[in-house]
Amino acid sequence: MKQGNITRRELLKFLGAAGAVSAAGSLGIAGCSRNGAPAGRVIVIGGGFGGATAAKYIKLFNPDIQVALIEPAERFYTCPFSNLYLGGLRDMQLIGHGYEELKQRYQVEVIHTLAEDVDGSAKTVRLADGRVLGYDKLVLSPGIDIRWDALEGYDQAAAEIAPHAWKAGPQTKLLRDRLEAMEDGGTFILSAPANPFRCPPGPYERVSLIAHYFKQHKPKSKILLLDAKDAFSKQGLFMEGWKAVYGDMIEWVGLSDDGRVVRVDAQAGEVETEFGTLHKADAMNIVPPQKAGFIAVRAGVIDTTGWAPVKPQTFESKMVSDIYVVGDASVAAPMPKSGFCANNQAKVVAAAIVADLDGREPLEARWTNTCYSLISPDYGISVAGVYGVEDGHIVETAGGLSPLGAPADFRQREARYAVNWYNAICQDTWGTSDLPLALG
Repeated sequence: MKQGNITRRELLKFLGAAGAVSAAGSLGIAGCSRNGAPAGRVIVIGGGFGGATAAKYIKLFNPDIQVALIEPAERFYTCPFSNLYLGGLRDMQLIGHGYEELKQRYQVEVIHTLAEDVDGSAKTVRLADGRVLGYDKLVLSPGIDIRWDALEGYDQAAAEIAPHAWKAGPQTKLLRDRLEAMEDGGTFILSAPANPFRCPPGPYERVSLIAHYFKQHKPKSKILLLDAKDAFSKQGLFMEGWKAVYGDMIEWVGLSDDGRVVRVDAQAGEVETEFGTLHKADAMNIVPPQKAGFIAVRAGVIDTTGWAPVKPQTFESKMVSDIYVVGDASVAAPMPKSGFCANNQAKVVAAAIVADLDGREPLEARWTNTCYSLISPDYGISVAGVYGVEDGHIVETAGGLSPLGAPADFRQREARYAVNWYNAICQDTWGTSDLPLALG
């Protein structure tokens, strides 16, 4: 049961303590190899906030465990801060992260190829290059795939015209190109999906920072945000900020006002909503419904929702033993599908795997989430939560939002905190350092 709000100072103190425990966790968690043999072999699939963190912390907690990380991309581009790229506030290269620290400092074997199949009974993973690897424990952090059949007319070909940009990389660059090509005075449409989906505040930060770009370069342009729901994360804070910074540039249309898009005609630049209303756009961003990444399907760990149910205490799959699912692909509500949650979940999973391989019970699971959103370069807002397990379910035990009506210097500080948060979590996950503190 939720225990009520905590103060910002209390939450920051909790987050700092949690980080300290994570960093020093190997002192109380590490197991031992036996007779010179490895303490176990763990394969991690997916090199994002969840997978890279899991690989690193397993080695931190017990260096004798063999860990292999399977990730096709040699450089991982984050969805967090991709909206800053769209707003002209950060270069694409600065949201890309490599795996050198994992390989050199932590001795993680990083294999840059695609994992094509998982045999949970045989405990093997088949790679695209033909290799078959065995494991004692498997961690899946595959992120999301797009439900291409969810919106009439929206498929991979349509996404090359009206990008989703919900996986950072080429799609993000394509959306930036569409924004730059748009004439001043044009209309940009973003279609937001129903819950659950990756990064609940993401569409709303995105239109905020696109509005920032328009304000600088295309001030006569308009933004129409069509939404498949009537409420969204940090709604009051976003709408207060939109009005204060951008006036009437951003119009939000919720589900009850016919905001749910049901058909897309990318060639014509049109979307149709549930009650037959047609909207014409000069540039579009379609954020479609989503599901767990395909390797979770191959591993047999998803249910009819398209997501992977997990045991709350350890994030081990409820469907296949010795497979753990972290990040966006898992069913972990009320925790949101966020990079911070993926990072926190991965640390709990790492501790649980190390304990199990050493024949011990896992520690009590606790998680935190902090999510900053930028409305402009000097206007930040945030939400935070603390989570635990009660009666076999994940529950939010404390949390809080930025206050409405806060003064400008408060919003400016939160914008700076957002940059510091991003730099810190990337350092924790990939070892990336010396990132710029400025948003330009």
